[in-house]
Amino acid sequence: MRICIISDLHCKFSKPSAEDLENLGLVMDFLTQARGKYDLMILAGDIFDLWYDWQYTIIKQYFPLLVKLYELKLSGCRIVYISGNHDFWFGDFLPDYLGLELYSEFYEFTVDNKKVYVCHGDTHTLNDFRYQAFRRLIRIPLMKKFFGLLHPDLALGLGSKMSRSSRARLDLPRMRVRKNVGLQAFARNVIVSGRADYVIMGHSHNPGLHEIAGGVYANSGDWISHHSFVEIIAGDIQIKQYNKKEGDIA
Repeated sequence: MRICIISDLHCKFSKPSAEDLENLGLVMDFLTQARGKYDLMILAGDIFDLWYDWQYTIIKQYFPLLVKLYELKLSGCRIVYISGNHDFWFGDFLPDYLGLELYSEFYEFTVDNKKVYVCHGDTHTLNDFRYQAFRRLIRIPLMKKFFGLLHPDLALGLGSKMSRSSRARLDLPRMRVRKNVGLQAFARNVIVSGRADYVIMGHSHNPGLHEIAGGVYANSGDWISHHSFVEIIAGDIQIKQYNKKEGDIA
């Protein structure tokens, strides 16, 4: 089986920079080339900088990427979407109109005799109690309902400020350390318990493979600086980077 795991695209709806648009272009090229190449693609969170679909409205800036995902689905590739810390207020659009499979916390499966566990990773950082409290608050149904009652322009203006604040805080050096150490510790626990052979997460924007207790922790990195992804082909796991001119490289 041929599997690809990507995360942390952070597709923006508000004032994307030239670099943001260039990164999005690389994502679009990659998804075009992915047609017919993979049997399963797992989107491991923070694909969009904020997600919400109202009863009759979606965010128009995401339309090109949504089309690429739909085309990939039509090519015969299953697409699993795990929520991140930026994209979690899912409605019916992604599953009912695009055919994506949604998971709020994690997705685990067995393929080619390997047990695989995938999540975004934001719940497994260390000593970040303020974020964990905020995460629980923002995900209660009442908050989602309140956001949906706002006019989309007003709601997305508020959401943009929240997203910028979150990114700035998570870029602090101490937060990067907490993320990396916490993710590796969680992966070790999952592997040692026998629950998985491969643990794959994103969130840290730090791609890499780490052999742990007979298993592997892989971080898919991001599409802001690294354009990286995890690939599992016939049970073999690798980290790769995408370059439009050279194709994907190990």
